[in-house]
Amino acid sequence: MAYVITQRCCNDASCVSECPVDCIRPTPDQPEFATTEMLYIDPDTCIDCGACVDACPVEAIFSEDDLSASLARFRDINAAYFQRHPLESNFEPMTAPTRPPKELGTLRVAIVGAGPAACYAADELLRRADVEVELFDRLPTPWGLVRAGVAPDHPGTKTVSKLFESAFRRDTVQFYLNCEIGTHITHEELLEHHHAVLYAVGASSDRRMGVPGEDLPGSHSATEFVAWYNGHPDYADRVFDLSGERAVIVGNGNVALDVARVLTVDPDVLAKTDIADHALDALRSSNIREVVILGRRGPLQAAYTSPEFLALAHLHGIDVIVDGADLDLDHASRTLLDDPDVEPSLKLKYTLAEEYAGAARNEGNKRIVFRYLTSPTAVHGDERVESIEFVHNELFERDGQLVARATDRVETLETGLVLRSIGYKGSPIPDLPFDDARGVVPNEHGRVTGADGSPVSGVYVSGWIKRGPRGVIGSNRVDSEETVEHLIADFIAGRLPTPTADRTALKTLLNQRQPDLVDREGWKAIDTAEKTAGKSGGRPRVKITTLEDLLKAARG
Repeated sequence: MAYVITQRCCNDASCVSECPVDCIRPTPDQPEFATTEMLYIDPDTCIDCGACVDACPVEAIFSEDDLSASLARFRDINAAYFQRHPLESNFEPMTAPTRPPKELGTLRVAIVGAGPAACYAADELLRRADVEVELFDRLPTPWGLVRAGVAPDHPGTKTVSKLFESAFRRDTVQFYLNCEIGTHITHEELLEHHHAVLYAVGASSDRRMGVPGEDLPGSHSATEFVAWYNGHPDYADRVFDLSGERAVIVGNGNVALDVARVLTVDPDVLAKTDIADHALDALRSSNIREVVILGRRGPLQAAYTSPEFLALAHLHGIDVIVDGADLDLDHASRTLLDDPDVEPSLKLKYTLAEEYAGAARNEGNKRIVFRYLTSPTAVHGDERVESIEFVHNELFERDGQLVARATDRVETLETGLVLRSIGYKGSPIPDLPFDDARGVVPNEHGRVTGADGSPVSGVYVSGWIKRGPRGVIGSNRVDSEETVEHLIADFIAGRLPTPTADRTALKTLLNQRQPDLVDREGWKAIDTAEKTAGKSGGRPRVKITTLEDLLKAARG
């Protein structure tokens, strides 16, 4: 019997170092780790010890004998990876990372942001040094996209927050929530109170389609919609027109699949999750029967991951529609697919599309329809969205890459709701350099760099604002370890400025500037109130969705 990694794998690689026989791949030091959809366990090497299960922060690992019907296929998916990548172990016990000498005293670090990248960085600092960490976030609640981005029907993915809750119980970590940098405290003031400031603010804006009619009522970013159904207080009052029978999503990444599920799944299923009540009420009244997902390139280049694509097959009352004609591959794609050494996840992505194309369709079911090789050209409507126009693409090779280009074939779909899901983009941070083209803060392995390319003393970045919007929640763990490694090296080398004010002075300053600060106890009060409200309905929590009510709950 072996253990199997399944759909909700977060890629944080906590399991890798815990495995006593080194049978989990890819590892963070392998090139494949940067692009892998998930991690895999070699069934021929696994000794059934369960160490990986205890280490997994999102409960993604199961004994093969305990796999449910919806997860059973992952037994073969794990095994297929090692047919392509035979296990060759040069395993050496990990050496303990360097810790700053005691005589240097306590390292003080401000971390701006309280999402996964920020929390992984704080956790790494706690393990590596005698440290005091202050976590800042403009919202009254921590955990970032774990709370406001993960789909409500993926509760297992949200369990990563338990790791952070456990690690941050000590007073060495202080929470300053409902506190905005640039409003309640400046970047320079943070540097006065800390050896270093680490920004882990994610990518808060979204990319635009750049087509006529994009700003018509009824056309939104998927970012807004996700924040709305997850109860983000900035978006709780948004209104989305669900009166039509069709919605169109532009982009086919995992976020697009999340949105498609939320729009089509039975609201009674969502009623057992932590979806925001206002969203649940709206979805109960929704008329949407079909969600069409437009992707710019072909089925082999689709942005969604195979595990998320596979999970759609197990949705009750929903047909997944793929037109068999869309599976006719260009010569380069067919050559790639026929290569016996092709990555198993790529072949699985195409195999699943074939299975959906050949599956029986049930009259009366809702539909999630995948359209490949399409790009929007306009959104039409007099006073609001009435239809979307798109062009059909073809693929051609350029510099070794398959690129989409438009043909002369144009199509129009009637719809009252268009949601663009074509990627996130970072926003400038006051007093820090910014690369507008890439949407990131310029940096070298987490050290922020100025216009001349030299490091900016005491300033670091981690997460999407460091590397761009790619990777999943767990990708931030390795990313944060790299940043913290350089931060600690700079501390040991004496390259960090010495704080001129202490923790007490910081707390006094912030209490004067922001009377409505939410600390750890305030967040605990919010957390308790939400979980208590959820108990009667068998839900994990009922989210509080307005700033006023969040602050009331924080005060108890």
